[in-house]
Amino acid sequence: MTTSPETAPLPPGGGLPQPAPEGGGPGIRRVLGDNPAIILTFVFVGLYIATDIINRAQNGKAFITPTSVSTTFLYAAVLGLISAGQTIVMLTGGVHLSVATTATASAFLVSRFGSHGAGYAIMVGLLCGLIIGLVNGVGVAIFRVNALIMTLGISVITLGVLTVQAQKQFTALVPGFVARIGSQRFAEYIPYDILLWVPIAALIILGLRYSGIGRMIYAIGDNPVAARLAGVRVWQVQLFVYAACGVLSALAGVLLVGFNNAADLGIATPFLLPSVAAVVIGGTSIFGGLGGYAGTILGALILTVLDSLLTILNASQAIRQMLYGFIVLALAAIYARTTSGT
Repeated sequence: MTTSPETAPLPPGGGLPQPAPEGGGPGIRRVLGDNPAIILTFVFVGLYIATDIINRAQNGKAFITPTSVSTTFLYAAVLGLISAGQTIVMLTGGVHLSVATTATASAFLVSRFGSHGAGYAIMVGLLCGLIIGLVNGVGVAIFRVNALIMTLGISVITLGVLTVQAQKQFTALVPGFVARIGSQRFAEYIPYDILLWVPIAALIILGLRYSGIGRMIYAIGDNPVAARLAGVRVWQVQLFVYAACGVLSALAGVLLVGFNNAADLGIATPFLLPSVAAVVIGGTSIFGGLGGYAGTILGALILTVLDSLLTILNASQAIRQMLYGFIVLALAAIYARTTSGT
């Protein structure tokens, strides 16, 4: 059956030219939607400029200087490593509440065994992080304990053990090598901790994007039941994720004790909420299966500059924790609305 030109259906709009979509067209929206790092980069630069303006008004000094930029990356490395573990856990649909305690335990042990040499002390700290990560992984992956409950319980237990150990007499010593990589620079402006953070960041970004374990992490976060039916050994992937998170948190603890040149039981506590905030700012969904570490890096840098701004404004630690909590809640609400489609 043929249709004559007179009876042929008209295209949408009656064949008349359609107006261009508002807001610059779908191309720009699609590019920005597919590349949230572009938006986050603008936010980071804008916040840096705003901090510079406020610092000039408050203290009469410029904030945008080579030393300041170097210091920003020096500070951000610790948060970036803790947030790295938080990212891969959140991609599987969990939230890790013992990352800060794991970093504290590592920092404490590096100081405790510093007299035995830097290599030995660092290995003890990393081994502690691996053990904590494996315990969390066994609880979540094998015994199916809720990730929040499991990691919170391990955090409380670990802090209790550290409190008991801190009451014993021992010689605390931060090795010179640890202090160097945690607080010093080479070539005047390049922090040593960047030499650790950059290759680890590249490994995580490329691993999540191109490796089989990376694809399985996304699959589990998107739909663990479907992943299991497709042949993915979900418990093994989750065990790996929590173990890796423990090691990354422990490595952050090594840098942190090197930066402070001393350890105490609250050394990493202020990093718990920011580690979650950096991940959600970076675009990783709290429900799992969506996001990546590249955005988390920008989230960590944004929060580091924000922390500098709050320091200039003499904001208390309580105000900072409230702000980080608000950021997490606001972004969680946005992701919830996006996921529900309302």
